[in-house]
Amino acid sequence: MQDIYPSRHAARPEMRPRQDPVVHSEWTDAAPISRAQAEQFDRDGYLVLEDLFSEAEVEYLQRAAGGLLADPSALDAETIVSEPQSKEIRSIFEIHRQSDVIGRLAADARLAEVARFLLGDEVYIHQSRLNYKPGFKGKEFYWHSDFETWHVEDGMPRMRALSMSVLLAENTPHNGPLMVIPGSHRTYLTCVGETPDNHYLSSLKRQEYGVPDEDSLAELAHKHGIVAPTGKPGTVILFDCNLMHGSNGNITPFPRANAFLVYNAVSNRLEKPFGVDKARPWFLAHRGDPEPLRVEHGALNERVAA
Repeated sequence: MQDIYPSRHAARPEMRPRQDPVVHSEWTDAAPISRAQAEQFDRDGYLVLEDLFSEAEVEYLQRAAGGLLADPSALDAETIVSEPQSKEIRSIFEIHRQSDVIGRLAADARLAEVARFLLGDEVYIHQSRLNYKPGFKGKEFYWHSDFETWHVEDGMPRMRALSMSVLLAENTPHNGPLMVIPGSHRTYLTCVGETPDNHYLSSLKRQEYGVPDEDSLAELAHKHGIVAPTGKPGTVILFDCNLMHGSNGNITPFPRANAFLVYNAVSNRLEKPFGVDKARPWFLAHRGDPEPLRVEHGALNERVAA
């Protein structure tokens, strides 16, 4: 397959135009989001959805996430990533398969139907994780485009995926919230540096390859600005796979947590990685022929096992 989004090959970074749509469906009255929301996602590359879940559902998700954090021994150790220079948990991957509660959340119509509309296809979960940013010790996530890594190291062929961050704790301007550069999703910024073997072992803690250069980041930020969407627990922040984003460290006593779900179009299933010989492991990227997600309706149910 021809690589239309090459990266980590040239000696200098390049800003290439996006070659894929952002919204893959034509809006109608039957769409799960409003016309204005669809237009905002197309223009800015992100969208904030509020009050999708009841207070009881949010508390249910919080209890489930707290239980996973309290007893990580019940999880696959390979999927747990700790903070740099600390034993604090940073992320738990493949969480939709390790927790029935998060699996049910991923399939919920209030999320999955939006993903199906924006991607114009049946969808599956490419990656899932619980992200924790503990008080005082939570480190930053440096600026990056998810698609650059998913393309180079996983083999995602086209920009037909999106992420949803379901906030499980209040995200304020002070506790290291997500930051985005709106509009940057229409530019594919290539990165410099040959990817070392098993790069994921270090990149999940601190990424050094697949990182945009400072001059290009500054150009994008000056052109588009930087926004830090915040919200109460239960808020959903969704963003395009190529949107430049990151977050500061958390030096407040208030932890930040979110369930992170990546939806990919079934037609955009992974190929051979475009920039490395060995694909990243199973818990970072679903490989093979994915089954379309079976969408679930109704309230998140207490009868589901944690």
